[in-house]
Amino acid sequence: MSKIRYKSRRFFRFLLFFDFSEKKKILAKKSQMSSIVCHPIIKNGIATDARIKKQRPPPLVVARPRDLIQEACERLVLSDQQLRRIMVLMEKSMEQGLSGKKAAVKMLPTYVDAVPNGTEPISTIFFQKGDFLALDLGGTNFRVLHIKLEGKETKMTGKIFRVPESIMRGTGEALFDHIADCMAKFMEENNLKDATKLPLGFTFSFPCEQDGLTRGKLVTWTKGFKASGVEGADVVTLLRDACHRRKDIDIDVVALLNDTVGTLMACAFQENTCQIGVIVGTGTNACYMERLDRIPKLAGYVDEHNVTPEEMIINTEWGAFGDDGALSFLRTKWDDAVDRESINPGQHLYEKMISGMYMGECARVVLEDLAKQGLLFGGHSDAISTPHCFPTKFVSEIDSDLLEDDDRTFQKTYQILEDIGVEMITANDCANVAYVCSLISTRAAHLTAAGIAMLLNRINKKHVTVGVDGSVYRFHPTYPTLLDAKIAELIVGDIEYKLMLSEDGSGRGAALVAAVATRLKEEKLAAATASSER
Repeated sequence: MSKIRYKSRRFFRFLLFFDFSEKKKILAKKSQMSSIVCHPIIKNGIATDARIKKQRPPPLVVARPRDLIQEACERLVLSDQQLRRIMVLMEKSMEQGLSGKKAAVKMLPTYVDAVPNGTEPISTIFFQKGDFLALDLGGTNFRVLHIKLEGKETKMTGKIFRVPESIMRGTGEALFDHIADCMAKFMEENNLKDATKLPLGFTFSFPCEQDGLTRGKLVTWTKGFKASGVEGADVVTLLRDACHRRKDIDIDVVALLNDTVGTLMACAFQENTCQIGVIVGTGTNACYMERLDRIPKLAGYVDEHNVTPEEMIINTEWGAFGDDGALSFLRTKWDDAVDRESINPGQHLYEKMISGMYMGECARVVLEDLAKQGLLFGGHSDAISTPHCFPTKFVSEIDSDLLEDDDRTFQKTYQILEDIGVEMITANDCANVAYVCSLISTRAAHLTAAGIAMLLNRINKKHVTVGVDGSVYRFHPTYPTLLDAKIAELIVGDIEYKLMLSEDGSGRGAALVAAVATRLKEEKLAAATASSER
């Protein structure tokens, strides 16, 4: 298997705007794949080729005397040396978390250990028939799903519900009452209200301290949630209480899991070498299979069958990496600005350099700063100064211009800038905006690659599948390619890996964990019955 798989070669066409000597300088730096910049011709602080709004930008003019924007943005380009330093620091924080010491990377046990290890047929682990519910709460939308398992086949129906901002930041009771109300509507629409108590897998994609498969206390809210009375409380109990208050739905919560665990399980269902699950969407996180003898804080642990498992999935909560200052050596003034204006300043700093919730805002503050320096938009910064006017989907669409626009007209970029109110747009502005967006997305991919490569090196197995899900990975045009290429450069030894897009890990994966938990519960009951009969 090739470790480096570029899905498109068009990205390198951007190099064609430069003479050969320039290309050699650029290609000599491995980590600067997209370090080509086209600069506006500026005279007395005003772009000389500016055009009135509504007109197409003029032909691209490449300014070579001084690479002003590249110089201004050089801290956004990470070297392999910096990435390897991140790997060392992240593993050190992980070791602290596994030992039970105070650590930025919490390393939360999930109590999920029934994952195929490659020595037995998948069916012996996952073969389960029946109906299961899955509840997936991880952002401003949540889903209720009905999954019918028939061996390795799954049939799934579901519905998406919105969590209004007032409920996200209201009381915990109101939040879980809203969830229970939506569940009741879904069950009624799908004729499930009269069904026998259905097993439910609850994907709760926020950091939880679990002490069992169905018990978990919220450590801290992320992703814009601030509902009161939930931090420090058992979220399974809150859900059950909300359902009991209604008295019209009857569920059996058999598993609480994070979306990364669901991603790993969903991929393991198809590929039994899957050992890592990663989410890169609104937020970012990872889980992986860790040997129990490397988890000091679980010393002496035995499961409900009085057995000590060899491995357990650990939810790293790596989004908080750097909250202890470990990332200070590469954070920029723009990262600080994004953090200051966030809902949780000083927290989840690694996530704020990677995830979809922050990528667009990070690009915006860079563009605003460059405009104020007179390097963009003729020095006019008002339109780009509105917080959150430049969402992450704009970064993806603008990066698409570099792949799809052979004539370098930058039509998508121009339209986006026009829509947010930028009035003096030149072709050079468009090229430079595209450059900044490529730097932000490339940095995000490389930071994620450092985390995954560190986990691959730690697991140190010959063949490993990495299950990946999330909107950034799914929809950004270059992110998967950049991620894959950089992982291949950072791993050591003869490890062979592949990235596998998860098929609805937070939904299907929750049902699979619920199925495994239900099977184990049934086996325990059968064993107890057989023992009593003897």
